[in-house]
Amino acid sequence: MSSITMVQAVNDALREEMRGDDDVVVLGEDVGINGGVFRCTADLIDEFGEERVIDTPLSESGIIGAAVGMALYGLKPVPEIQFSDFIWPAFDQITSEMAKMRYRSGGQFTCPMVVRTPYGGGIRGGHYHSQSPEAYFTHTPGLVVVIPSDPYDAKGLLKAAIRCEDPVIFLEPKRIYRAPKMDVPDDDDYVVEIGKAAVRREGTDFTITAYGAMVAVALEACEKAAEQGWSGEVVDLRTLLPLDEDAIIQSVTKTGRLVTLQEATKFCGFSSEISAIVAEKAIDVLEAPVKRVSGFDVPFPYTLEHVYMPHADRVLKAIEGVMTY
Repeated sequence: MSSITMVQAVNDALREEMRGDDDVVVLGEDVGINGGVFRCTADLIDEFGEERVIDTPLSESGIIGAAVGMALYGLKPVPEIQFSDFIWPAFDQITSEMAKMRYRSGGQFTCPMVVRTPYGGGIRGGHYHSQSPEAYFTHTPGLVVVIPSDPYDAKGLLKAAIRCEDPVIFLEPKRIYRAPKMDVPDDDDYVVEIGKAAVRREGTDFTITAYGAMVAVALEACEKAAEQGWSGEVVDLRTLLPLDEDAIIQSVTKTGRLVTLQEATKFCGFSSEISAIVAEKAIDVLEAPVKRVSGFDVPFPYTLEHVYMPHADRVLKAIEGVMTY
């Protein structure tokens, strides 16, 4: 076991998978000599060379398009998009080619690749470096969408994603890239199963669903709620697509109340899907309407970032709403 940050966890996962499989290649803007804008690919080029750690031109469409071709020819590319905000020029390659390759070929071809990209706010990056695009990709059949909330899961889920035969969008919450540290296994065979949520805190009075950097916010809100005598359960989704619906329904059935938490804007956000699933499958156990806590329906602000991003007190207000309904 090693006590490491999420940045190091990502780096270790890439290094171990590249050592174990010569077909794994990394490509993207500045991933080689500079080791990536957040240093997630630091020193990989020294060990694996420029044929497997490829610095590309500033062309997101070209990066993903090239990676799709690599995957079809038997490689396992792991392209990096420097910020998720820059992924839109590659959106057609992702949704029209990468996601549909298995279906359009009748199963003759798969597209095993992992698109890594940091997302979300918390670093004062402004509206072009802080967005949360997860809902766009969960609306696309054929993709797997993964978001870790800590170094342990970041390493295990990334290793599982690289071994997956389907294309994966791997969103990394950059707000927690370097804090906190966690003990993470050094075992090459260590993986975290894709498609399984994790209960981060057991509770009996209400459920909070969250993912990425919002898991820590949910846990903090539960601590505040406990001061008022309320017991909260936190379900870390970990994988948005496929979604572990059973874990959500099981928790809500136990608590009878649900607060959903996301950093992205509210309208048509991923939490809306969770609300709909619970309404369809567990409305008879609900003792209060579902409350959604999210970013606001505005472009991500710079100077008011601290106002935009959900924090524990905003979540606590939603908890009070479901507990006093």
